[in-house]
Amino acid sequence: MKKVLVVDIGGTHVKLMLSRANKRKFDSNPKMGPKALVAGIKEAVGGWDFDAISIGFPAPVRDGRIFKEPSHLGKGWVGYNFARALRKPVKVINDAAMQALGSFRGKRMLFLGLGTGIGSAMMWPGTLLPLELGHLPYIDEGVLEDRLGKVGLEELGRKVWQREVLEVANQLKIAFVADYVVLGGGNSKILEKLPAGILLGENRNAYLGGARLWQMMPGTRRSRWQIL
Repeated sequence: MKKVLVVDIGGTHVKLMLSRANKRKFDSNPKMGPKALVAGIKEAVGGWDFDAISIGFPAPVRDGRIFKEPSHLGKGWVGYNFARALRKPVKVINDAAMQALGSFRGKRMLFLGLGTGIGSAMMWPGTLLPLELGHLPYIDEGVLEDRLGKVGLEELGRKVWQREVLEVANQLKIAFVADYVVLGGGNSKILEKLPAGILLGENRNAYLGGARLWQMMPGTRRSRWQIL
């Protein structure tokens, strides 16, 4: 089995994980591009031994390739060859989808990542469907990300923000015919009194998701997880 380095790119930090407990990080910023990321990774992984890399990226990813520049980082990500730069096999996935993959416990799961914006993904056995629910129109103006992301939390205050998060989570659970919703991301830790069917995720599940990206079907070279 491959030993996987998991890289989770955030707006303020890049987290590197060789296990759920073995972690390092370095600062990111709105101007960080792929070359700066690669330089930071190379500097931070001194002394670590690994066979492959999984990168959770905060923008849409399709077929393992970034196809849209992120809104909270610098430019130059689309088309960048991470495998060549890092000299290791690399798989890239949307960061919320990676969290979802690590949070999955069977049946039909909807994942919502509460951070600077809103990450989202749907999962059922063997299949991961990354989503972009943060772009959905919300109430009279703006989009879901404006209301439930960092800006919405600051404007609404913790109590009202939590109420709206849980109302939206319950409505999306019904709409996607999900058995349960997992709420992850940095702001999920301030949530309280979750109703039945809505669970609290853990940021360290990003490691499990990154490791699962490299799992193969027994006796084959086919991935255990189909990413749509």
